[in-house]
Amino acid sequence: MDRRVFLGAAGGATALAAPALAQTQNPEIRWRMPSSFPRNLDVLFGSCEKLSQRVLQLTEGRFRITPFPAGEIIPALQVLDGVQAGTVECGHSPALFYVGKDPALAFFTCVPFGMNARQMSAWLRYGDGLALAQETFRPFNTHFLPFGDTGTQMGGWFRREIRSLEDLKGLKFRVAGFAGNVFERIGVVPTQIAPGDIYPALERGVIDAAEFIGPYDDEKLGLNRIARFYYAPGF
Repeated sequence: MDRRVFLGAAGGATALAAPALAQTQNPEIRWRMPSSFPRNLDVLFGSCEKLSQRVLQLTEGRFRITPFPAGEIIPALQVLDGVQAGTVECGHSPALFYVGKDPALAFFTCVPFGMNARQMSAWLRYGDGLALAQETFRPFNTHFLPFGDTGTQMGGWFRREIRSLEDLKGLKFRVAGFAGNVFERIGVVPTQIAPGDIYPALERGVIDAAEFIGPYDDEKLGLNRIARFYYAPGF
């Protein structure tokens, strides 16, 4: 079976199968790796570039992975689809973006009130986490590799102050993954929007609030310039 590689922006240490794959009869291997993150997110997209450089170094130039920012060859929220269909050889994207395909995919990025970064890493590396991930991704003809961990994330940026649960009712909130289902239970209108599209959605009033990761990456997207209320931590 031709199972392709999906690099999840999830918990756990970086796992590299690429150098071993380079030892084939073909002296040169070239893969394309679309990411769900735009180029200006220099930590998230930058990790793809560092991986590419490291693989090229370890294989003495025989295995070249070319990373592409969100939307350049594959839409940000369709990276898994591209890998599954064989349009690209591998991809870099949070598994929680695809809970509509299988809710269990959320566990390989994060779930509300779930594990912290160290616990996630331990579960994937020393527990049954990675084996469960492979089993869950198998129907998508995809091989999952954990790749980085953002750690604790923030609650989000809001255009108006939130003082009670009542203030959340009817709020159009960009929130990814299973957390959207939780917010929906308390009256929020959850919307999944690609990272690079969050700022214009806030600016045009398509959404009232948005969560992404943390201060550094959120400021790279400019969220602090348009939503003045910032709440932490996330759950």
